[in-house]
Amino acid sequence: MVKVIGDSNSILNQFIAELRDVKVQNDSMRFRRNLERIGEIFSYELSKELHYESHQVQTPLGEAEVNLPTDQLVLATILRAGLPLHQGMLNFFDKAENAFISAFRKYSKDGSFHIQFEHLSCPKIDGKVLIIADPMIATGASMLLSYKALLEKGTPKHTHIVSVIASKEGVDYMKRNLPQKSVTLWLGAVDDELTVKSFIVPGLGDAGDLAYGSKV
Repeated sequence: MVKVIGDSNSILNQFIAELRDVKVQNDSMRFRRNLERIGEIFSYELSKELHYESHQVQTPLGEAEVNLPTDQLVLATILRAGLPLHQGMLNFFDKAENAFISAFRKYSKDGSFHIQFEHLSCPKIDGKVLIIADPMIATGASMLLSYKALLEKGTPKHTHIVSVIASKEGVDYMKRNLPQKSVTLWLGAVDDELTVKSFIVPGLGDAGDLAYGSKV
């Protein structure tokens, strides 16, 4: 169910290091581009899990037999932080349909919060491969809420959840609350600490603010 691709040495780790680096974070364009490149790497790794069929491709000199993916994909993301990661995956899975979820932490005066769900734009997902991308999984609550909302649009063949950095607590929460046979969790790195305010440590900060600027 859980694949941590950052555990193996690859160029992915350089991009994650730059996402975390407070000096590099000053460049929001580079932050977005690194998320996009990470999305492309996740797409390549995830593509190995899809179903393929043999096809004949006509070349100028003959025919070539090539195995091509047959699954219909739906790429979903949680606004706004997930947009660059989503775009990176769409760069590779360019025939995919797309879904967008508006959900955020709504804080109370005492500092507590709940996940506020606002809107879902999504095609039918029956029998398709659903991929949900979000840069960070802290508690896992927003991801679980989004997953359940997407299931109202049908039953996917399989669901892949993609996140760059997750907390150990968030991963454990997802494992307890998601069906293990039909959901795969793809992660870049897992951090041990989650603060009382549900911030991942060391994490990287607020991905949405770093990508698009501070919000009111």
